[in-house]
Amino acid sequence: MKNNRFRKLALAGISLTLAGTLLAACSGGNETDDPNNRRTLRIGTMYGSSQDEQYFRQQYTDLFEFTHGNIDIEIVPAIDWTETQFEEQTPETQQPDPLEKVKEIMTGPNPVDVMILNDSSMLSTMVQENLLKPLDPLMKEDEIDTAEYVPAVIEGIKDLGDGQNLYALAPTYSPSALFYNKKMFSNLGITPPTNGMTWEELFNLARQLKTGEGQDATFGFTFNQWGYSNGYYDLTSFAAPLQLKMFDEKGETMTINTPQWKNVWTTYTDLFKEKVLPSQEDLVFEQPATDGPYRYNPYEQQPFFRGKVAMVIGSYSMISEIDTFNRNVDKFENMEALDWDVVSVPTFAEAPGISGYIYMNTLAAINSQAPNPDDAWEFVKFMNGKEWGKLRARSSYELPSLIEYAKPKEGMSYNMEAFTTTKPIPQQNLAVYTKLYQERPNLNLIDSLANTQYNKVVNGEMSVEEALAEFETKGNELLQKIKLTPNGPIEGVNDDVYGGGGGPILYDSATSAAVAVG
Repeated sequence: MKNNRFRKLALAGISLTLAGTLLAACSGGNETDDPNNRRTLRIGTMYGSSQDEQYFRQQYTDLFEFTHGNIDIEIVPAIDWTETQFEEQTPETQQPDPLEKVKEIMTGPNPVDVMILNDSSMLSTMVQENLLKPLDPLMKEDEIDTAEYVPAVIEGIKDLGDGQNLYALAPTYSPSALFYNKKMFSNLGITPPTNGMTWEELFNLARQLKTGEGQDATFGFTFNQWGYSNGYYDLTSFAAPLQLKMFDEKGETMTINTPQWKNVWTTYTDLFKEKVLPSQEDLVFEQPATDGPYRYNPYEQQPFFRGKVAMVIGSYSMISEIDTFNRNVDKFENMEALDWDVVSVPTFAEAPGISGYIYMNTLAAINSQAPNPDDAWEFVKFMNGKEWGKLRARSSYELPSLIEYAKPKEGMSYNMEAFTTTKPIPQQNLAVYTKLYQERPNLNLIDSLANTQYNKVVNGEMSVEEALAEFETKGNELLQKIKLTPNGPIEGVNDDVYGGGGGPILYDSATSAAVAVG
């Protein structure tokens, strides 16, 4: 009896020792488990509230807290939705400035340790103002090789900062690619597109693919899955990598009437005149009868899936849509499975390798004034490490930044390089214009005026030269009025500016679609 009791006690002791060793290995050792060494890591976000904090924690912090049991996470939104959602809104109401709000939580009396940026255009300004800690020395010390990450992501983040160093890391990114229908090319005996094409090469290829007339017509290319042009918005998104400016850095003089702008407007509008790009009328399809059984078909309004268009720019998530379509194609009348592949989005010869169709949605940076810099780096490192990357590889919408996990979806084969070669638009010169738009919200009226002038070209009322010349004259007059009345209604401004031309087109800094300034 005594021997059995001794054996049980000995086995229990060994088990406890092994359990303690495993827990220490998982949690980082005694330092992490020491109750006297408990600390709080404050993570800043651009937007949020206590009501939607749970989603952010599930996505980014729960796993870190589980493996770092001695660290508590506090989420600090720069702009709390609940503080303004019930306030009365008027034309004169000033919206909170995201950059200034971010600065407040980074430089206030209780600064955050980590800042998660959903707007990549802010990175350059924050670097210039010394708000962020460089990560290169930390990565070198921990022997983290940047070669393990998608080069376009690493170089893209550098370009978004100061062009030299890393001030943030992104665990995932949202790329796009040029999807193409192999059968449409083979039927016409035309060589399919390749990685690294220029826009001019793509448009020439699209011209060869235009066949038929009326309902039987097929087209070479569309800028989006739905095929319809969004007018001036699509034009400026297409031209964004050229970083052309509509007015000077003082917001006083138009710079729109130039050979570069003329070339962009001419190139884009000619694509519709030549029917290289289909119009809305070209893509009209016969609606199914409403009487009797009806099966919902989410693809009937997407010309690429209908075989009406040979090439289209699509986000990474389009792969899952094609997979679902091919698995269920026998349920849809007059449709056939797609034999497809992808190549990189074309770029301009003047800006090779730079695309307006790749987005960094979650940049993790360390505050240069972080009270807890070691834990801040531990979190950023973990968030961009292999354990977390393996989990994020399951996403249908984003790609992991680690090359090891940036692979085709299971059971599929396609040109993965198409999603890993183009870089986002550099933002170093954007700060001046961002500040201008914040100080003078009425500068959005310039975008509405641009839309009006563009429509005059599309409708055949003016040539490109005439529209740009008139835009320059009207724009200069409007800039002076905006300078005097930066916010709210401006007396003497007609409907063409306030929305008669289709409404203001806002600069989308979150997606780098430089509608207003480039």
